[in-house]
Amino acid sequence: MTNYDRTVSESSLAEMLRSRGLRLTAQRQLVLQAVLDLGHATPEQVHTAVREVAAGVNITTIYRTLELLERLGLVTHTHLSHGSPTYHAAGEHQHVHLVCRNCGGIDEIDPELIRPFADQLLAQRGFRVDIGHVSLFGVCGSCENGDQE
Repeated sequence: MTNYDRTVSESSLAEMLRSRGLRLTAQRQLVLQAVLDLGHATPEQVHTAVREVAAGVNITTIYRTLELLERLGLVTHTHLSHGSPTYHAAGEHQHVHLVCRNCGGIDEIDPELIRPFADQLLAQRGFRVDIGHVSLFGVCGSCENGDQE
């Protein structure tokens, strides 16, 4: 799994919020930093990470903050399971998620690998694929080869 080492400075986040009439709060900064640190994280995983620093932050605050950060264009989400959406930094290159149904591992591939398929859908059906939300489910090479239990 790729872990992105990207941070948004406190001042740039504050400027983004101020331009929309909002203020920088510790919770907003902690939620964004947790997403950046975790790479791919559900709201529950973000909540766990934030609570290590600020025990009083509740899950509702996490969900609201993730929605705000997504509207600001700082994070985006995809669905990697039947449960909660998974968030990651929006500034990253678009990628397709590969999700192992056996071990739960998440890998990423370049969207150019599925571009011919996406182009064919557009040409034949007028359907434009949102590559950032594509998740393919299967069995990873490690599980397939018996490397995982």
